[in-house]
Amino acid sequence: MGQKQITFEKAMARLEEIVARLESGEASLDEMIRLFQEGKRLGQQCRRQLTEWEKKIQIIVEKEGGEIEISDLGAQQEQE
Repeated sequence: MGQKQITFEKAMARLEEIVARLESGEASLDEMIRLFQEGKRLGQQCRRQLTEWEKKIQIIVEKEGGEIEISDLGAQQEQE
């Protein structure tokens, strides 16, 4: 079975469905294990996407004198 990439929003929505089903207590043990595995894959996909986005995000900071500085999000967070 190939790993299908879905949008972040769809992955999060599916994760919410999985959590609700697991919390309901109505799933069989086999279904719970399958759902847990699917949830783990979706969580990893979301984490990868967030990491990629974080690397791409740039924060524009207006410096004194009106100059504009563009810096990476990671560098900005380290300064705080």
